[in-house]
Amino acid sequence: MILADTTVWIDFFQAKPTPQVNILEMIISEGHDICVCGLVLTEVLQGIRNDKQYHKTKTYFDNLLFISMNKTIYTHAADMYRYLRKRGITVRKSIDCMIASVAITNDIYLLHNDRDFIPFEKHCGLKTIKCKKYTMQKYNTDF
Repeated sequence: MILADTTVWIDFFQAKPTPQVNILEMIISEGHDICVCGLVLTEVLQGIRNDKQYHKTKTYFDNLLFISMNKTIYTHAADMYRYLRKRGITVRKSIDCMIASVAITNDIYLLHNDRDFIPFEKHCGLKTIKCKKYTMQKYNTDF
């Protein structure tokens, strides 16, 4: 199962040809499970100004698996923030802590295009999809 971060969805809906969008398109076309959490859903939808596009995007997200966030997710996010801060790493956005926590707690991969997730990969066990390393064949065997 894959959780795509807001950055990837925005690029996807704007048809930007990024490596992450290419991977997301491959995941979609192969029918792999894609999930969304409330934070990503909110971030994507709040940025849409056109009503027609808003409803189209909302309907699209209605068809994805929804990962609920409970108290464990929030406390884990705070614990990671504190852990990284003690090591001299400043996390710029609490929302990134929560998204990372959703992925880690549910043991799912995060597809992102945001350097703010790198400390979570290095120090907290966040599993991510490395776009440069994945070919279609390698991807198929990993998920």
